[in-house]
This record gives sequence, C-alpha cells and structure tokens, in this order.
Amino acid sequence: MPVQPLGDRVLIQRLEEEEEKTSGGIYIPDTAKEKPQRGKVVAVGPGRMTEEGKRLPMDVKVGDEVLFGKYSGSDVPKSIDGVEYLIIKEDEIYGIIRKK
Repeated sequence: MPVQPLGDRVLIQRLEEEEEKTSGGIYIPDTAKEKPQRGKVVAVGPGRMTEEGKRLPMDVKVGDEVLFGKYSGSDVPKSIDGVEYLIIKEDEIYGIIRKK
C-alpha cells in the first residue's frame, strides 16, 4: 500500500455506483453525478492514543465496505498509484456494510 494512515485514520477507495439512467431512458453523465459515499477500506492506522498512553483498537479493518459522509475526509491525489483514495478519521465513518 502506497500510503499508511496514522492514528485513527482510514484509507478508503471509493466504490463507483452503477450507471444511472432516468425513468425516461436518459443516462446521467459521470460529471453530473455526486461522488459515492461508500467505499472499501484499503488500510487502517494503528488506532487513537488515549491520554493515559494506551492505544484504542480500530473498529474497521482492511476489506470492510463502509458508508461515510458526503464531505468527509481528504482526497489523496491519483498521482500516488493512479487510484483515487480518501483518507478519513474513523469517527467520520457512519457504518460497515454487512453482506448477507
């Protein structure tokens, strides 16, 4: 992994939504779509340190599919390895998507 998050930060790869089509049959171009608010965890930091010096374990792990806020985190430039990532604090993640 080209970036290792620190503390309680998580590196997420956004999952693209399926092609959108209106009920009238018109396809919505990618430029008009909002960025997806779900992604796959690619790397996690070691966890947050408490004031007593103890490290709190992370609730998410590599491979989890998560939901996060529209304006959460910071984009990581594509120049790192050609993939768009988002680095986000663990408390900005709304939940983990569980597969049936």
